[in-house]
Amino acid sequence: MADPARARKLADRIRVIVAETLKTRVKDPRLGFVTITQARVTGDLHDATVFYTVYGDDVEKDATAAALESAKGVLRSEVGRQTGVRFTPTLTFVLDALPETAAHIEDLLTRAAQADASVHAQASRAQYAGDADPYRRPATQEEPGEGITGERPDREGFDS
Repeated sequence: MADPARARKLADRIRVIVAETLKTRVKDPRLGFVTITQARVTGDLHDATVFYTVYGDDVEKDATAAALESAKGVLRSEVGRQTGVRFTPTLTFVLDALPETAAHIEDLLTRAAQADASVHAQASRAQYAGDADPYRRPATQEEPGEGITGERPDREGFDS
């Protein structure tokens, strides 16, 4: 098991090398507007997963996946040449779902804000179901400053 810091550094270096190589050396017409977003390397440094995004529809995404698969040998040899590691990691390309996930989260946040505004509008028009002051008061109000006698009108004439 390699040092996790070394694996992170190698993954970052692989991401840069793959991005630069795609820009300068790979001239496949199927390769769309691709962005390398992240790379991850296993603990033994033998396998690397490269995440990418493609601007476009599903046809362009499929074409870019095919182009990356066909350029895998060139990319791996370039990674081996520029990193100088003893064993060049195998490359696996995975379409990053980050843009779709972000759009889904934005949609959910918009719906939550609309529901919150609806609840706020209903609350602003709401009224109490009963009286404004729901607490019981004695039937007759005494003058301020006079004390409560302690007698209850409903218990008059009751001997304890």
